[in-house]
Amino acid sequence: MPVSPAVVSRLALANAVANGAIVVTGGAVRLTGSGLGCPTWPRCTTESFVATPELAGHGVIEFGNRLLTFVLAGIAVATVVAVWRSARRDLRPLAVLTFLGIPAQALLGGVTVLTGLNPYTVAAHFLVSIVLIALATVLWSRSREPGVGRPLLRRPLALLVTGIAAVTGAVLVLGTLVTGSGPHSGDVDEDDVPTGDRMGFDVELVSQLHADAVFLLLGLTVALLVALHATDAPGRVTRAARDLLVVQLAQGVVGYVQYFTDLPVALVLLHMLGAVLVTAFTARLVWSVRGPASEAPLSPSQVPASATR
Repeated sequence: MPVSPAVVSRLALANAVANGAIVVTGGAVRLTGSGLGCPTWPRCTTESFVATPELAGHGVIEFGNRLLTFVLAGIAVATVVAVWRSARRDLRPLAVLTFLGIPAQALLGGVTVLTGLNPYTVAAHFLVSIVLIALATVLWSRSREPGVGRPLLRRPLALLVTGIAAVTGAVLVLGTLVTGSGPHSGDVDEDDVPTGDRMGFDVELVSQLHADAVFLLLGLTVALLVALHATDAPGRVTRAARDLLVVQLAQGVVGYVQYFTDLPVALVLLHMLGAVLVTAFTARLVWSVRGPASEAPLSPSQVPASATR
């Protein structure tokens, strides 16, 4: 029996939310010093798959986050099955990629534990999750429409959207360098680990580079929004750019406050949630530049230059 578009869309949304939630809960693991609450992998200890009383609260927190991976996997499998049983063949690659990212993340998480929370594997673990959030967001956005239509923007504006996506990626990568050089390593003994034993970068330097990239990102987004209004661009793109700018500004405020207040745990966790939202809204902007399959014909002023060649 075919699966309805509404069911596919709801599962795709659940998939996107679950991918974002596991990033935030993973941040909670690190920020509570529970990164090695389960000291080995795939078992929690050498003799037990579950947390033992000896591991106390750290073990419960780390093991709980591992269990969430199975919830995410279940949602991803349900999404793949629903997409396959629907009429939307164009959604299949995205559904499969979001599913395949889960075992890849599990293996990378195992490497992270077995290497004693090496900051580079911790960073890679986060960045893979960011990619999965972007894919899941596009999957959900596309599932709400009958198919992918023609480009809605002229080439210069489309390239600006691509540039915003690229700079967003750079901001997130630099953010992992700031984290990897700062005080929140995620180890239960983090206070005894010198900063040089993590990534070893100068915290002030990488923080400044991160801030500079954020300013560039804000500038590009403002420029896009002005250009969209000036060219009477489709409302879907304008709304996506406007909403992204609001999320970026909120994330920037949280970032500056946490830096100047010595990184309180609550604000760091809120900043991680902000990273998830920035990723999702950036993916939404990238998706918005193509109309749905049923999109009405563009006016001559809106036809992309590439389409007239």
